[in-house]
Amino acid sequence: MPEPGAEFNDPYETQNRAVHEANLAVDRAVFGGGKPDRKPFLPAPLAAGLGNFSDNLGMPAAVLNSLLQGRPDPAVKNAARFLMNTTVGLGGILDPATAVGLHAEDTDFGETLHVWGAPEGAFLVVPLAGPTTERDLVGKVVDFVIDPMNSAFPEPEKYYVAAGKLAGKVADRQRYGDVIDDILYGSADSYAQMRLMYLQNRHYELGIEAEVFDPYEDPYGQ
Repeated sequence: MPEPGAEFNDPYETQNRAVHEANLAVDRAVFGGGKPDRKPFLPAPLAAGLGNFSDNLGMPAAVLNSLLQGRPDPAVKNAARFLMNTTVGLGGILDPATAVGLHAEDTDFGETLHVWGAPEGAFLVVPLAGPTTERDLVGKVVDFVIDPMNSAFPEPEKYYVAAGKLAGKVADRQRYGDVIDDILYGSADSYAQMRLMYLQNRHYELGIEAEVFDPYEDPYGQ
């Protein structure tokens, strides 16, 4: 929990800011982040296909997490989506499921821990991976271990699957480049902006209602 009077649970802010600056340096060097004349590093159709492929590979883990959360409906929807995109969508490169209204119900083991009552813990910034929380960091590790796709393929095919997931993350940096640049390079304090946006979005995903503090509200007025 945050300390009394603190807006965020960020006891490691000094270390987090150092990692954030290192991540920004990598982003500038590899992706040209923050440069107004930055050119796409992948053709748009290829970026979209890689993103779709990576998202599709994550569906079996989402199915498993939905079941662990006691939510069978999202599990069935994601299973149907995976089946359609893997077959009709050429292994997930295309996304016919969305075209017919079968949208993804994204979830992960961090959300599973939330459903089970685990506390969020402190805000963290991980090298290369970016913002997270202690609970979500544990969730990412468990997701990697329990992901059905890790055991679905023998070597060396499972390494191709891992490479596809990584390629999808790289493609997403291009697909959502304007939004990411605005967060990372469009404010005087990009760390504070990133922390705010990440936690607000994560709480929205988890269905957590944010407590809004109005500094102009009269505490004695009824």
